[in-house]
Amino acid sequence: MTHLKPGDPAPNFSLPRDDGSQFELAAAAGKPVVIYFYPEDDSGGCVDENQEFSALSPEFAALGATLVGVSPDDLESHRKFRAKYGLAVPLAADPERIAIEAFGLWQMKKLYGREFMGLVRTSFIIDAEGRVARIIRATRIKGHAAKMLEALKDVVAGK
Repeated sequence: MTHLKPGDPAPNFSLPRDDGSQFELAAAAGKPVVIYFYPEDDSGGCVDENQEFSALSPEFAALGATLVGVSPDDLESHRKFRAKYGLAVPLAADPERIAIEAFGLWQMKKLYGREFMGLVRTSFIIDAEGRVARIIRATRIKGHAAKMLEALKDVVAGK
């Protein structure tokens, strides 16, 4: 799991997004940020996760939160992925794993007996003061976005 824990200052990072904007965590200070890290564009679980976050994006916005998806794919991959599925959330490209490694998510994984390095699907809520408020590993993709929305409601309410 990540080396970060709730209450820690969130590592600042700046990444380009597929909508042409730049996302910098420090620039979002003063309001909560929900960052979901996912392994790969256009793969089964990642499609489901991005579609769920997109469907709930108005509710995240209503709570004053900035929502951003991050994967190691490049901008062109993100553009195609968002267009193909009509995704609402701008996606940040992290092919050099700047944010992924800062958040401690590039780790040894095991699949069908094969070990490899990869991104551990995890989401973070960063509070308005720039501290890690919640860390939720997406062990079950279906419903993960709704789980993050409920956690955000608690953070905003001061729970």
